[in-house]
Amino acid sequence: MMFRMAIAALLLATAAPASAFAAQDGRPSLGAGRGDQDEARAAVRAGRQIPLSRVIPMIAARNKGAYLNTTTGDQGGRPVYLVQWRLPDGRVVVFIVDAESGAMLGQQGG
Repeated sequence: MMFRMAIAALLLATAAPASAFAAQDGRPSLGAGRGDQDEARAAVRAGRQIPLSRVIPMIAARNKGAYLNTTTGDQGGRPVYLVQWRLPDGRVVVFIVDAESGAMLGQQGG
């Protein structure tokens, strides 16, 4: 339990402020609904989105470090993957990847 609290505190301390992920001004919003994963899976099955299994290796090929977590969100009305990645120096960044095309749109933090 203490370990989970420490991890949560670390992620909160290193993450960009929530306002950085607000849906306003074309910036991404974090997906918070329970159906987000189901919607993403359905979109992958229907061919509307690329699978996360293609996104993670793409990031790993360009960045040293380790995959932590992914959530879905929205940027400018388009679905995005928000991929948390721990860099070798311990910093955590969030890569923003267009879920339809697989294009890297940017990153937050780091």
